[in-house]
Amino acid sequence: MHVGAYYLRLTVYNSRCLKDKRKVVKSIIQRVRQRYNVSVSEIGSCDEWMEAELGIAAVSGDSRGTDRVLQGAFKFVDEDDRVEVVDYTFRSV
Repeated sequence: MHVGAYYLRLTVYNSRCLKDKRKVVKSIIQRVRQRYNVSVSEIGSCDEWMEAELGIAAVSGDSRGTDRVLQGAFKFVDEDDRVEVVDYTFRSV
């Protein structure tokens, strides 16, 4: 069994309040879950209206499968023009 996880710190553009930010973050979380079948959660900066921290995790029978899925999910978030990935960390076990 192979476990991998990304920690992403995002800047949310065009966010004027927490409600705007949450709308964008919830949309991203839902789309990543549906497309990549991974666990995604907002893990920090919950009260900051222009920042978000996401955790994305996946489990697979082999490391290549986990890495491929997580890299796809990372790329998907990175290409979303509503946010910018300002920092990230990848861990695997």
